[in-house]
Parts: sequence; C-alpha cells; structure tokens
Amino acid sequence: MRGGQVADLFAFADGDPSEYLSASHTRARTNRLFPAIGEAFISNRRRGMLELVADDSPGAHDMLIAACDAERYRELGAEGWHASCAENLAHALAAHGLRSPFVPQPVNVFMNIPVVDRRLEWHPATTKAGDSLTLRALADLLVVVSACPQDLVDINGGDPTSLAIELQGAPIP
Repeated sequence: MRGGQVADLFAFADGDPSEYLSASHTRARTNRLFPAIGEAFISNRRRGMLELVADDSPGAHDMLIAACDAERYRELGAEGWHASCAENLAHALAAHGLRSPFVPQPVNVFMNIPVVDRRLEWHPATTKAGDSLTLRALADLLVVVSACPQDLVDINGGDPTSLAIELQGAPIP
C-alpha cells in the first residue's frame, strides 16, 4: 500500500455488540489521547480488548473524531450517497448477523488531528508505504477496519486508497 490512508478501527466482544472498544474508557485508563506501546484499548465494560504492541508509523493516531457518516458528508456539501465508515461498520456487523444501535467512537489509525491552541486541526496522514501498527487481541473479538473513504477533508490527502491488513492466529501448542 502506498501510505497516507486513515483507517477507522472498531472492536466488539465476540457475538456481543453491546461491549465495544471505547475511546473514552481507554483515555481514562491510560491518561493519554492514544495508548503507548504495551497499553491496552479498553471496552465500555473496562476490560482490555487490544494491546498496542508496536507502531512503526510516525505515530499520529486519533481517538477524538467520530466515524464519517452520511450526515457528515451532507455537512461538507456532498450530494447524494457517499461511502462512509459508519456504513462500512453496519455492513460488516450485518455480515455476522449483528447490529449496533449506534456507531462507537473509532480508533482512527494514522489520522493526523493535532490539537493546536485547544482547537482540532485536520491534516493529511503522515504515513508512507509499509508503515504499520501491530495490535494483539486480549479477548475473542470481532474487529472491523474501514479504509476511510473521506475525500472532502484532507485526512487522506484527498485520495483515499486501500489498506493492507495482516491477521496472525495464536500459536498452536
């Protein structure tokens, strides 16, 4: 992949969309805007879901901005249908016979949203081809990753692209 692409990451307890990765609970546990290596992303029930194992990207990630959705695109002037991370999440859950009554706050991997003078700024992702984030599941989870289709705000450099995802299973004893 060529880099510069943001991903919205969601995680749910396996088979139970009422327990989900919670950005606010994670911030409260870690006292950071984004966990450090070795720290966990926490569920709304305060259980560890994913551990941040490694990050060889420039390290810009976000847990403040909501997933893009149809209303956000209308606010930005889009006419008609536009792909969104909220819709991608709904489709992924439906494929597993699940649904969530709301869209949880995603972990916006590679999203570059600095806080400057107490205001959020929207900058292009700073990743390059081959940059990666490594997470370890701490429980049985359904993880959904959406390559964010945002092309009206410059977070993807105006040109959303694909992402590579590699899953590794637990070693067999």
